[in-house]
Amino acid sequence: MSFSQKSDSNNELNESVTNERIFGIFDSKLHTTKVLLLGSGELGKEIAIELIRLGIRVCAADSYANAPAMQVAQENRVLDMSDSQELQDLINDINPDIIIPEIEAISTQILKNVVKSKKIQVVPSSDITAIAMDREALRKISHEKLGLPTTPYRFASNYEELEKGAKIVGYPCVVKPIMSSSGHGQSIVKNPENLQNAWIEAQNGRRSKHKNQNTQNADISRVIVEALAPLDYELTVLTVSSSAGITTCEPIAQFQKNGDYRQSWQPANIPENVRINAQNIAKRAVEGLSQIARENGETGWGVYGVELFVLKNGDLLFNELSPRPHDTGMVTMISQYYSEFALHVLAILGVPITQKHTALCLKNNEVALSHALVVEGNGKIGFTNIAKALNTEDCARCDIRIFGKPEVHGSRRMGVILTVADNVSDAKSCATRIVSDLSTVELPS
Repeated sequence: MSFSQKSDSNNELNESVTNERIFGIFDSKLHTTKVLLLGSGELGKEIAIELIRLGIRVCAADSYANAPAMQVAQENRVLDMSDSQELQDLINDINPDIIIPEIEAISTQILKNVVKSKKIQVVPSSDITAIAMDREALRKISHEKLGLPTTPYRFASNYEELEKGAKIVGYPCVVKPIMSSSGHGQSIVKNPENLQNAWIEAQNGRRSKHKNQNTQNADISRVIVEALAPLDYELTVLTVSSSAGITTCEPIAQFQKNGDYRQSWQPANIPENVRINAQNIAKRAVEGLSQIARENGETGWGVYGVELFVLKNGDLLFNELSPRPHDTGMVTMISQYYSEFALHVLAILGVPITQKHTALCLKNNEVALSHALVVEGNGKIGFTNIAKALNTEDCARCDIRIFGKPEVHGSRRMGVILTVADNVSDAKSCATRIVSDLSTVELPS
């Protein structure tokens, strides 16, 4: 079967089908494997690099030009991926074999349509892509269907329902839009007097208009209000669904600022029972979603970033899930034999992923750390003093990945620093030293 042809088995991929894919020829006119990457940020760039290493042709799409993944892909497009017609036109033009969403602001109904009509493989599946971007759908599946532990919660379509929900879950509580990411629209509410501001913040910070099911008002977003957990720390468990089943990486600890990732390290220094429990919850979550994919003729294959709360008493709660490589997982570029990006691509292509693939490449008790390189400025930014910064006298290994984002306006994550040291403290110190050694320069427009 040439790779321009799709499987006739309702996208039910198996080893024989995936083995027939053609790799290694980038000419768009030939029947090589072609991937459409929806979202071209730093995570998408690493995914594109892994695909290209295997001889796969990549088209990188995003809402702005010269996005990081566009700098390595064979072709690129600029469009509003939440616009159904624009996305449909793009898919018709590219005619990909695989679609890999890297962001959440996508018209998911179009993805469902193309799976049925064109037999295109959507990663991890069209249903999972839609579920993961909707906190209400994800919470109902994870807690009400799969029985995963979560904070007490209620959903609200208007301010009156929010007031009732907040009384039920209690104060302090957290209010979030059903549709948002990276902490946008979220508020911690300590008392009823602050609830109105939280409602306004949720409406302003939502990702897109989420139709109010009760009033039919598309200008009002449903929200979730949940109890504020007595949190000790947060974990990410990278979980891989592949043709071999479900497997997990070592849990990753993290530090956030204003809801955004700033540092992550692996392995997390946690009790063994917490590690086992975290991996079990992650497996249950991903297996539950993968089962939904299989029931609809899709695979569910790929990497998932499962976010967990660890409470002060040692209990764990499921928080959220990302059906793609995770910001905190960038540490795997220096901590594991196969990074989260390599694992994502291999799983997508039908490779059976086992614990051999997710093993750490660290010696003895070493710890690997990723540190977001956040830059403030206005315009085009470059870096100098790389040679000085990458001196390894104070750590076992270190590296820098510059994302290549075209501009900064205010504050923006422009790269990531990777370090390996004997302990977390030393790894953090090395990363801090690298940041201080680097210099930023404003470039002419």
